[in-house]
Amino acid sequence: MQSLKIATFNVNGIGARLPNLLQWLERERPDIVCLQELKAQDNAFPAKALEQAGYGSVHHGQAAWNGVAILARDAEPLLIHRGLPGAEHDPQARYLEAAVLGVIVGCLYLPNGNPQPGPKFDYKLQWFEQLIQHAQTLHSSEHPVVLAGDYNVVPTDLDIYNTRSWLKDALLQPESRACYQKLLDQGWVDSLRHLYPDERVYTFWDYFRQHWQKNSGLRIDHLLLNPVLAPRLENAGVDAWVRNEEHASDHAPVWVQISAKPRKRIQRT
Repeated sequence: MQSLKIATFNVNGIGARLPNLLQWLERERPDIVCLQELKAQDNAFPAKALEQAGYGSVHHGQAAWNGVAILARDAEPLLIHRGLPGAEHDPQARYLEAAVLGVIVGCLYLPNGNPQPGPKFDYKLQWFEQLIQHAQTLHSSEHPVVLAGDYNVVPTDLDIYNTRSWLKDALLQPESRACYQKLLDQGWVDSLRHLYPDERVYTFWDYFRQHWQKNSGLRIDHLLLNPVLAPRLENAGVDAWVRNEEHASDHAPVWVQISAKPRKRIQRT
């Protein structure tokens, strides 16, 4: 397998953020990209503009809300699943899976769950459990697998600037965190946290109260690697400069660098 840069980016509306997305693609040149929150139907997805930028794509859109896509530089993703297995009747476009450049890529946009308690939080937990079931199959695969996207979960208090204003939010609830931990307990490696076990690394800064300017962020965008891919983990980071651009998404792209050959055995933290 070749060396790869794999990224995930919640664009918060691909129509409005297409210039930002294209600028980032040109500057950082990731090989594989998972996009979330397209807020566009399939017929409005800018496949031609992305193709002109050098990226093949598959997408699963929905009008005004949700939507996911997988991009591949100088390649075409091979679609595996459009929608989460076990949730075929879910009208919300939240999961896409494809084979890309030798890697099985699961792109997900997990439900936010607010307000909680209530039906939206119940849906979040139900969807999370279905993801966990499917992830067990992917984890056991002999192929390299990454589950990348906006998980809408702050795993620990280290992943948020301050819990005080967020204690009732669905992103921090014990049930949400327990579901995320169930994924890790299967043997998935949380790339950013593995490489930066003690650092406050953020991927999301909302538009309120100058949270970007004050670096009052959350880490909710994650790339989980299965045991086949994890030993190839070389580096990981956040392209925070994207959040500072004009008309920016409230998320920044998160990425991992995967080496061509296994580097060392990964010990889970």
